[in-house]
Amino acid sequence: MARLMGVDIPNNKQVMYSLQYIYGIGKSTAGKICQEAKVNPMTKVSNLTEKEFVAIREAIAKYTIEGDLRRDIAMNIKQLMEIGCYRGIRHKKNLPVRGQRTRTNARTRKGPRKTIANKKIETKN
Repeated sequence: MARLMGVDIPNNKQVMYSLQYIYGIGKSTAGKICQEAKVNPMTKVSNLTEKEFVAIREAIAKYTIEGDLRRDIAMNIKQLMEIGCYRGIRHKKNLPVRGQRTRTNARTRKGPRKTIANKKIETKN
């Protein structure tokens, strides 16, 4: 396994799809990184040269990824909760934030589904 920015990426996959194993890099960002690094996105990671790895590392360094991105998102959510806006209140109560319905679909309050076992009815003799 190759290691980029502290993350192991699979060797047997194409560069474009291997880059997506890094948190914060999706399909479009992976394509942009391959263009900036002048690497064919369809080549396998195991076939990359050291020069190409360095170019990919430099291209990735321009983006916010992994720990920094997770920290930024957590700080944004914490700020929403502190100012007491609607979205922050929904985060505090552990409810859906983006307008989803809660009557039937949200399992956040009700917890995981519990199946009710067939109860045997006692018969009078």
